[in-house]
This record gives sequence, structure tokens and C-alpha cells, in this order.
Amino acid sequence: MTDADTTLSVLKERVTAFCTARDWDQFHGPRDLAIGAVTEAAELLALFRFRTDDEISATLADPVARVPAEHELADVMFFLLRLAARHGIDVAGACERKLAVNETRYPVATSRGSNRKYTEL
Repeated sequence: MTDADTTLSVLKERVTAFCTARDWDQFHGPRDLAIGAVTEAAELLALFRFRTDDEISATLADPVARVPAEHELADVMFFLLRLAARHGIDVAGACERKLAVNETRYPVATSRGSNRKYTEL
């Protein structure tokens, strides 16, 4: 499976099948899944703590050294896909709608090259 040939729908189905086989619905309420996503995101962040941008880039460029980051990224995605699957959230649609909101919040003319929040532009 690769990003180029796998849909979000397929990933949601795979995550659902994995969890159903293990009878995990009882542990996967929305709060639990959100907590899981944040916890796994913190574990991803911990891999980069106290490291320079150059060190991080080198790690991510190395196919072997990047495996822990791939695993943590996959863990974050697992919880997000599970939340979406359990509660009927169309991830692609949600992303498109949020991008439309951000297009108005961050117009190119005022946002290009700036990392300020839209309330500060």
C-alpha cells in the first residue's frame, strides 16, 4: 500500500476491521480516540526533542533511522482514522472545508512568508 494507490476509505476500513476483530469498540469513544491521537502525537514530537533541524532532516532521510517516526505517525493516523470511521466523518471533505476556511483567514497577500495567526494579520 502507498499513498498514491490507497484511499482514506480503504485505510478507514482496514482500521475498522483491525479493531472489530479485537472487540475494541468499547474502548474507542470519541474522547478516548482524541486522547490517543494526542498521546501518539506527543510520542512523535518526543523523537525530535533536543535535536537540531539538520539532525532531524538527516534522520528522516535515512530509511532505517526514520522507522520510529513512521510508526508514531502511523499511530496518530490510526486514531484519527478510527475517530472518523466510528463517527461518519469524511476526512477528505473535512479537509477541503477547512482549507476553504483557511483560504479566507490566510489570504496569500497578507500571509505569504508569515507564520502569524490569522487574528494577527
